[in-house]
Amino acid sequence: MLRILGKSSSINVRKVLWTCREIGVAYAREDWGSGFASTRTPEFLAINPNGLVPVIEDANGTLWESNTICRYLAAEHGRTDLLPAVPRERALVEQWMDWQATELNDSWRYAFMARVRQDPGFRDPGQIAASERAWNANIAILERRLAETDAFVAGAAFTLADVVLGLSVNRWLMTPLGDRPDVPAVTAYHERLSERPGYLEHGRNGIP
Repeated sequence: MLRILGKSSSINVRKVLWTCREIGVAYAREDWGSGFASTRTPEFLAINPNGLVPVIEDANGTLWESNTICRYLAAEHGRTDLLPAVPRERALVEQWMDWQATELNDSWRYAFMARVRQDPGFRDPGQIAASERAWNANIAILERRLAETDAFVAGAAFTLADVVLGLSVNRWLMTPLGDRPDVPAVTAYHERLSERPGYLEHGRNGIP
């Protein structure tokens, strides 16, 4: 059985859990991370030198990096609906997954740590405001894309890009920002994703 190391409140762990729900993969999850088993132990660092969750283990070995894990699971189970086999179609899905992991994630980190985690190391008003502006600017990029497709991020069909970006949209909607632009296409997308049991369980579940 697939083994997943990581606490269920982690947004990156939830990517993997939602992907497993979409595919129908049975798994055993173990609580690792802040508040649970330490990811800084020699045992954990031996399988992920970054000391981060999630990590998965199956008959093929261990793997880390959430978006990579999601791609692996889809490919391993032949789910070309989630990760297309056609190079151009697959590249489009991966393009938006990579954008989520780099541009979008970098923009929200300071504001999220300040507004939600209330971390004392993230209290500078100027940096909070700058992070919120950058976060909103990236959501505006997603808004334009969803207005074009009128469906999902990569086009008419649900893919892995929607798993990672759906969770990001949920985080943005649940964070008490000083300013939030009107984004009707993103709002409709959020409701569209809410028709999927996996999103209700691992995305729209009260956890930002």
